[in-house]
Amino acid sequence: MRRLFVLLVVVAFNVSAKAEFELSIEIPEFNVSEYHAPYVATWIETDSREAVLATSLWYDDQTKWLKDIRQWWRKTGRTQKSPYDGVTGATRRPDMHTLRFKNDEINQKLKPGNYVFYIEAAREVGGREVLKMPFSWPINKPFKVSVQGQSELGKVTLSINPLGVEE
Repeated sequence: MRRLFVLLVVVAFNVSAKAEFELSIEIPEFNVSEYHAPYVATWIETDSREAVLATSLWYDDQTKWLKDIRQWWRKTGRTQKSPYDGVTGATRRPDMHTLRFKNDEINQKLKPGNYVFYIEAAREVGGREVLKMPFSWPINKPFKVSVQGQSELGKVTLSINPLGVEE
């Protein structure tokens, strides 16, 4: 009986410790004469503010502006080398955009505990904004949290879905 219990705990942990992460990001439209698409970075930190993983970075070919994504730069950007750990992509125009993250990398880096998923946007001739979405790990049922930006970002939604669990 004891072996069966241990086996069930291990199987349950493995199911809940693998999940798909999806981030929906609204880039708002601005009625300005000189519009520049924002540089956007996302990363995960522990609840004690220790950077765990850089998950995405949108920028054009001008790396000199990456320092304007200030929190990302201090937490993870300045220690990385181009192409920034393979998480890069081009800047995005106003619209709703969806990112899906590599499961294995996130699942390997996260240990049981509380985390914060950060998104930061900075725009040339514009402003800067940081949003955060707390979550606990591992999860055993679908999780969703949304935040509303006030300037450079619109609605941002983080969905975490354990593999093998339907919503």
